[in-house]
Amino acid sequence: MQRRYLGLTAAVAALATAISVSGCGSVGGSGGDVTLKLVAADYNLDGGDGTKKYWDRLAEKFEAKNPGIKVDVQIYSWDDVDSKVAAMVKANEAPDLAQIGAYADYAAAGKLYSANDMLSIPVQANFLDSLAQDGKFDRIQYGLPFIGSTRQLFYNKTLFEKAGIAEAPETWDELAADAKKLKAKGVPTPFALPLGPEEAQAETLNWMLAGGSGYVDDIGTYIINSADNINAFQFLKKELVAPGLTGPVAPGKLNRKAAFEAFSKGQVGMLNGHPSLMQQAEKNGVKYEMAPLPTPNGKKRPSMGVADWMMGFKQNGHRKEMGKFLDFVYSDENVLDFADEFDLLPVTLSASAKMAGDSKHQKLHKFLEALPNAVSYPVSKTSWAEVSSNIKQQIGTAVEPSNTPGAVLGVLSREAAALDNAALR
Repeated sequence: MQRRYLGLTAAVAALATAISVSGCGSVGGSGGDVTLKLVAADYNLDGGDGTKKYWDRLAEKFEAKNPGIKVDVQIYSWDDVDSKVAAMVKANEAPDLAQIGAYADYAAAGKLYSANDMLSIPVQANFLDSLAQDGKFDRIQYGLPFIGSTRQLFYNKTLFEKAGIAEAPETWDELAADAKKLKAKGVPTPFALPLGPEEAQAETLNWMLAGGSGYVDDIGTYIINSADNINAFQFLKKELVAPGLTGPVAPGKLNRKAAFEAFSKGQVGMLNGHPSLMQQAEKNGVKYEMAPLPTPNGKKRPSMGVADWMMGFKQNGHRKEMGKFLDFVYSDENVLDFADEFDLLPVTLSASAKMAGDSKHQKLHKFLEALPNAVSYPVSKTSWAEVSSNIKQQIGTAVEPSNTPGAVLGVLSREAAALDNAALR
């Protein structure tokens, strides 16, 4: 932990030098009379309007400092936002900016400005390096990380105590045994397994990483049906789903939002969660703790790390105005404001250093520490958007009684390879 914070401090010092050299830093001139259209995802877990209020507040502050540039923000749920942007692009009505889940297919089609086209040097240099690398297509950064998260195992302390469980499980066998104890005490959902279409690709990667594999190998080839991945889903099906330890809703129909809501109501013993779940649970008085995700033998493995992506479309030609706005979006004040609102992780060096040194964010520090070395989706692959969609729709069937994990993962792997080959032609 200390080594990481020292590294952040050094990087921030280097940025200060860059800022002094670059002068004013903002891209572009006065901008003229322009309205920037931004499509953004809704981060509220409880149906509130915090996301809208954040963007309204930010747009108002930006417009006050930049007369002649207006910002029109449309907010959509994560269920819809990617498809909404895809439809806009297909209709030749692309927004200026989109904050969504994938960028590479738009970059490959030549529809996006690069980070270098839009951002000032200090802002571009301030992204966490691992996330900046994930934002590159063909060695050029087009995807700007917007906000980050890693995963921990959340468990309900009250339910654990009632079941006589003293500490978090470290192995898969311990997890299954604890889930049985929770079920015996009447817990409705001992372990929530959201493999429904909202965010199944995330839950899937949690288990793949814990099992020692992932979506791709070291050279970027899809390995969805690797032996380790099949073993992970065999464990889920045999040890958790079949004994009725994953609750009344079939995993393939359980979405992450519903799982989080159930945990925050005290109905779930354990689940894999990101930082926003802390706030939701605390609002409802649920006593919880967090631990690394269990693995087959208790050996710690890298966490899943996710960044959502901001991108700038070329269609309307507002590069300079978009650059000014993005420089403003990525200021420490605004990055930390969003991270604070939703208990998520900043994606810039300077804001990460401030969060790491602030005791009020103590609960986020373990998530923050894991982010630089976390493993993310293969977002730089142009096939990923469609592969991810296939996973969302199909992976839940891998744990159904009538299917075998190997067969379902095999289908997904062959589909991914075909999509990848088509993208390379």
